[in-house]
Formats: sequence, C-alpha cells, structure tokens
Amino acid sequence: METIKGRSSKTVEAYYIDLRLFLRFIKAIRTDRNLLSSIEEIPIGDISSEMICTVKLSDVYEYLNFALDSRSNNPKTRARKVSSLRSFYRYLSTKTDLLKDNPVKDLDVPAVKKSLPKYLDLEQSIELLTNIETKFTERDYCIITLFLNCGMRVSELCGIKISDFNLQTKQLRLLGKGNKERQIYINDACVDAIKAYLNVRKPTEKIQYKNHLFLSKNGQALTPRRVEQIVSECIKLAGLDGKGISPHKLRHTAATLMYQHGNVDIRVLKEILGHETIATTEIYTHIANKQLEDAALNSPLAKVKKQKKE
Repeated sequence: METIKGRSSKTVEAYYIDLRLFLRFIKAIRTDRNLLSSIEEIPIGDISSEMICTVKLSDVYEYLNFALDSRSNNPKTRARKVSSLRSFYRYLSTKTDLLKDNPVKDLDVPAVKKSLPKYLDLEQSIELLTNIETKFTERDYCIITLFLNCGMRVSELCGIKISDFNLQTKQLRLLGKGNKERQIYINDACVDAIKAYLNVRKPTEKIQYKNHLFLSKNGQALTPRRVEQIVSECIKLAGLDGKGISPHKLRHTAATLMYQHGNVDIRVLKEILGHETIATTEIYTHIANKQLEDAALNSPLAKVKKQKKE
C-alpha cells in the first residue's frame, strides 16, 4: 500500500486497524463467538491462511453489521472498511497463489452522503488574520497565512523545510499524500509572513529538526496535533470558535476563496490542492452553486406574490 501504491501512512494505518479487527472477528466466529464481547483482546498471530482464504461473502456482511451495530460506525467508516477488505482480497487473489476466487468481488460499497465542507467566508478570514496575538505571533500568523492562501494540508505544512521555498521566485515545494511532490507559488502575503517569522525564529540545537520551518518552543518540528491546537487558539482569539474550524477547514476556506473570488479555473485549483482527480476538486463548484441558490432564496422580494384585485 505504501511502497507500491504510494498511499499515505495514515491510510496504511487505517487499513491495518480495519483488517486487524476483521481477522479478530473471523477468528471469533470460527472458534468461539463469546470472544466477540472482548474482541480487542483476541490474538491473531496464530490465524492460518486457510481461515483467511475460506472467508465467504456472508461472513463479510456479518462482520460489517457487527461493526455497524456494536461500534456505531458511520457510513464513511463502513465504506473504508469495505475498501480495505476489497484491497486485501484482491491482493490475495491476484498477487499470490493462496486464493483463486475473490470472495468479496461482489461486495457492495456503502453510499456515502457528500456534504459541503465547512469554511470561513472572506470577512471571517480577514477577521482571523487580524486577531492573531499569541506567545509566538509571527510563527502562528505565518501558519494561518499559509493555510488561507495556499490551501495546503496540515501534514504538508508540518513537513515544510527551509530548503523547500525560494522567496525570490516565490515558489514552495510541498510533499503531499503518497509522498507526491508539487510546486506551488506563494503570494506577497505569504512571503512577508515567512520573512517576519524567520526574523524571530530561533535555530534549534536538535539536528534532526534543524531544517524544519516551523518549530516548537523546544526546538522540535511542529506536529499536526500541535498545529490543530494553534489554529484552535487563533480561531478563539478571533471570536470564531464554535464553528468547527480545523486546519483542514482552513484548506477548504482557501480553495473556496480562490474559486469564488480569485477566478481560479477548477483544473488549476486541482493542481494547487494536490488532488488526484478533478472529481475531488469539484466540491468547490457545488459550494458556489449553493451560494447562488441561497442568494436567490434570500432576496428581499423572494416572498412577494401578485395580489389578486378584488
């Protein structure tokens, strides 16, 4: 998954957890169903390839129902579990001699309701940028500025090295999902924010983090979790808390503002965001359509009807 297909470490970890639960479930229903009450404690080191390869489609549906009923899995999580099983058994049936017929080839993928992402509007984004006063104002302002102007993922921001950007040519190299590199351009706001932060950034004595752009007070590279906390603090300072805004929502904000106010073509936006397919990027056209609909429905004349003359 990681080496050949280039999937992210988070995806690999999620698939690992899903398959581990599935194997524990299979072992329980084949040996002792009472084990299901403490499924997390079932060891799977002794599961044979025969047990794995004699799984039937009915076993898989029973497992998915178990996951849905006992673990309150939502449709999105259920869809991921299906995807992990399909990938696993596709591998066994095509890349090994263990399995001739894929038992899950007809396994249906649950429909996942697509919802419009949350984001800040232009006024809220400006409000956020003008209210950043923290213990590390220059660093935190730079973080928010990059999120709102570049639409990068939190993992991409945490991975930025000093050698990744050129302030003269205004170019920045990002390492995205599946270790895929892409080059983006940064505007004057980003350049100014980076320069201001570099003027106060203290070099670290920890050699492994020496080239990382964003450092903690202890001289370590910022983790995604720490960045989430920084964003949360800045959101609160701007009086925008309670809206569920996270680093990923700031990515949505950047993309939405680019599309709605920057006249950015959807194909260009796809490259900026590092999406694999244009279908993923098209969510932002739906946002624009929703706003058009809301504008029409909220017109002050929307409910005025022709009066009948008596």
